[in-house]
Amino acid sequence: MLKAFIVDDEPLARDELIYLLKRSKLVEIAGEADTVEAALEKIGDLEIDVIFLDIQLADESGLEIAAQINELEYPPLIVFATAFDEYALKAFELNAADYILKPFDEKRVQQTIEKLCRIVGNKGPNISLSSRKTSHAHDRTDKLAVTVDEKIVLINLNEIHYIGSIEGKTVIAADKQKYLVNDPLVMFERKLHHSSILRVHRAFLVNIDAINEIEPWFNSTYNLIMKDGEKIPVSRTYTKELKQLLSF
Repeated sequence: MLKAFIVDDEPLARDELIYLLKRSKLVEIAGEADTVEAALEKIGDLEIDVIFLDIQLADESGLEIAAQINELEYPPLIVFATAFDEYALKAFELNAADYILKPFDEKRVQQTIEKLCRIVGNKGPNISLSSRKTSHAHDRTDKLAVTVDEKIVLINLNEIHYIGSIEGKTVIAADKQKYLVNDPLVMFERKLHHSSILRVHRAFLVNIDAINEIEPWFNSTYNLIMKDGEKIPVSRTYTKELKQLLSF
């Protein structure tokens, strides 16, 4: 069962969404908040799979809290729930799993729940993100299955250079070609958690075996020069982990 947290400063909208999520029988409500500050305080103490987040909050933009959530070690999925569709592109640049509009349509909400279940590998009730982390702690595969033009393509992990989020789309750069897919970056981060591919920036995962050089940049950040010549930025949030991993 998916564990969800709701962030919305409109009580009626929050209650409506909670009602629709519970009706699915696939979602457990782990908590709710009406401000960014309250949400950030509660989220840190909870094991959740997804946050349903309003974009226009009274005290702050939901887009800003999404950026902070993405910096967590194990960021939950984000679904933006809003009355405005003009933020859709920006939302997907922040690796949103989905984007639903108010007033909520039950069929559309159900489609989102089904998509979330596919992303986190939830095939039935009572399978939380925390239990999957434990039960699959040593799982590893050498191939990544992605859907490209309605076909399932298997990519060898050792051929992947990086996976990036660019203008709302996810790009997988491999030895022979680049693949453009619709799945959010956070989905690949979870799938590949026990591989040589790790997050180095809000918008990039890299294969450490495909790094040729590490170039110091400003403010204690770095650029990674990949074997295909591309430069991938490393944000300060992920610098310490990368240094420990590669011993530099």
